[in-house]
Amino acid sequence: MATLAITGGQLLRPDGTISRADVLVDQDEGTILELGDDLAGTGDTNLDASNALVTPGFVNGHSHVAMTLLRGHADDKPLDAWLQEDIWPAEDELTPEDIRVGAELGLLEMIKSGTTAFADMYFEVPEIAAAVDTAGLRARLGHGVVTVAADEAAAREDAQTSIDVARELDGAADGRISTAFMPHSLTTVGEEYLDEFVPKAREIGVPIHYHANETTDEVAPIVEERGMRPLAYAAEKGMLEPEDFVAHGVHVDESEIELLAEAGTGVIHCPGSNMKLASGMAPVQRLLDAGVTVGLGTDGAASNNDLSLLDEARDAAMVGKLETGDASAVPAGAVAEFLTHGTADAIGLDTGRLEPGSAADLAVIDLETPHLTPPHDLVSHLAYAAAAADVKHTICDGQVLMRDREVQTLDERAVCDRAREHAVALVDRAAE
Repeated sequence: MATLAITGGQLLRPDGTISRADVLVDQDEGTILELGDDLAGTGDTNLDASNALVTPGFVNGHSHVAMTLLRGHADDKPLDAWLQEDIWPAEDELTPEDIRVGAELGLLEMIKSGTTAFADMYFEVPEIAAAVDTAGLRARLGHGVVTVAADEAAAREDAQTSIDVARELDGAADGRISTAFMPHSLTTVGEEYLDEFVPKAREIGVPIHYHANETTDEVAPIVEERGMRPLAYAAEKGMLEPEDFVAHGVHVDESEIELLAEAGTGVIHCPGSNMKLASGMAPVQRLLDAGVTVGLGTDGAASNNDLSLLDEARDAAMVGKLETGDASAVPAGAVAEFLTHGTADAIGLDTGRLEPGSAADLAVIDLETPHLTPPHDLVSHLAYAAAAADVKHTICDGQVLMRDREVQTLDERAVCDRAREHAVALVDRAAE
């Protein structure tokens, strides 16, 4: 058995408290063996966490990781115009190699900001899975289905691809990859395809993930055409089960909050993207008060424009207070849960807790910086002050992905160079 000891740090416990302890990891099994006071020198490999906060690795509940190639390409536009005028034309030009390169760039960014697990909806998912395997992260992946403007054969093929990807890739990367059926949204996938393919997802035992209630334009057509709220429609289609999770949930009313709570369906809050696209402010405190499982996501780098969950955590806390007009809303402790086990629970991954037997997914945050001084409340610092550059070490499945800011599993310079080349070529093709 190969072991890893992370020593000298202060640990963020599952109950939100902070205490001094070392961590001993079974690297073969990828699990935490022991938390204790005198574990220095007991590991085959050792990581120094002196003057640092050791947290569970952060969990990104909703992303489109390969969209790093479109970071900064089309800013300062509302969602519909942004998609139709800029993003979809560029995505039509994407090659499988582009997606592999964009995914590698996104995974590199995640590792460097302490993220060890994520959920992702995109295309050419085998390319993303291959990047995940190399990078060493944990993921729930799915092929995004869009049937609007497609003929029947193409639409059915797209939906079947999502089912096939979910079946074939589940358990890949030595079990670090899980999958889901991922219809893009309730307005971009026709009812007949939901009727046909949601039962297929249930047959193969994978969850369903989709965008829901992101903008008022996503709500109004369903209300007008069907006389019901979007999540009532989702429930009618069998898409609101405990294992399922939706992205955004900005424009949910009280009846939908109640539906989510009763169903046990998670909501992934993406405040950075929602603010940038002026989509609105999700009622996160009301969701929490109702007992809804809330997670945190970055969305894609084209609408954020980074993949740092620490940035997203601060946004979540600030927007939560602004939305309610209450400075006590969405407090630091809740945000710490969003970063870790809250999102893991929402997307159905067994990670996010520092305790014996749990997945050995960790981030070590250097506290010896001016903006994290003095150390009155480290949970507060995690929510309001910590930044991606403060992450010193990143560990996933017991393996060290970054040590002293040096990524071990990807060649940082080569990844960035390839991404620059592919991004320029992609935008040039889309402009032709």
